[in-house]
Amino acid sequence: MIFFRKLFLQMVKVNNAVLFITSALLIILSTILIVLVEKDTFPTLFDGFWWVMTTVTTVGYGDFYPVSVAGRSIAIVLYVLGIGLIGVVIGKIIDGLAVFRKKRLEGDIVYKENGHFIIIGWSQKSHFAIKEILETNKECEIVIIDQMKEAPMLSENIHYIRGDASDVETLEKSNISQARAVLIFANDRLESEQMIDGQTLLIASSIETVAPNVHTIAEVMEEKHIKNFKHAQIDEFIVSNETISSLAVRSAFRKGVSGIYSQLLKRSVGEDLFYIPTRPDWKTYRDAFQSLLDEGATLIADRNDLAINRKLSEPIDDDSELYAVCDRDTYEKIVNKGE
Repeated sequence: MIFFRKLFLQMVKVNNAVLFITSALLIILSTILIVLVEKDTFPTLFDGFWWVMTTVTTVGYGDFYPVSVAGRSIAIVLYVLGIGLIGVVIGKIIDGLAVFRKKRLEGDIVYKENGHFIIIGWSQKSHFAIKEILETNKECEIVIIDQMKEAPMLSENIHYIRGDASDVETLEKSNISQARAVLIFANDRLESEQMIDGQTLLIASSIETVAPNVHTIAEVMEEKHIKNFKHAQIDEFIVSNETISSLAVRSAFRKGVSGIYSQLLKRSVGEDLFYIPTRPDWKTYRDAFQSLLDEGATLIADRNDLAINRKLSEPIDDDSELYAVCDRDTYEKIVNKGE
């Protein structure tokens, strides 16, 4: 008994690769030997493999069993070595899965895929942003960066990296250079707006060092702080206080106007704002406007220019980015027709 105990303890200490290779060789060798020794009982290699697997996993259906001395000797070897060896292998696999889950939960991972979205700073706004991303495209991969002890949200395509987002090493773990976009949310846990925007600036500067070409959107508390970001290559700013205050005032003057903004901002309700790829036959804005109108959409902007209705006769530039309001079904028909 002491011998077997020491043997199993040594198996546990063996390198995983060696352990898995040894297990595979034992199963393959036993399968071949039992078929050679007892051809009548085990007519095919699959029958031999089936018996070996049911033996080493202690299932033992009894549909196949050796009858010769040589065959039973092989079975004894499997009882002594195989069951313990496979037990250790299964234990290693379970431990590996547990360690992997723990690392994911605690944010101790390195993300290696590309085309993902990175959310920096966890808050209720981050939660809504992730929900909106997945409603737009449920296949999107999302990486959250924060310093919480455990992941605030996890799923098959939502990952968590724990660390300081202003630290280059943390950003590199998220494979930020291959990301589709980075969203920096203001840290509401800080006391003053200057400190909040200062931390955002520090994070943006680190992103510029690691991935200067990645599309970056930053939330700032005060518009006057935007000028401090001139060297940080931020593509777009969202002025948090200004946006909320402006919407509140507009709602106060005109009841119900906030519902229009909500529809344009949320993918899950009503009409949405969509980017529309240009078509070769659209020479002027009038061509695009009338074509989209006939298909059930309303052209409203070229990038941030909302004066489309006053420039219908002007030509569409090669670098134009057209946006229209419609529902998702209409948008998909428009895109498919354009292809």
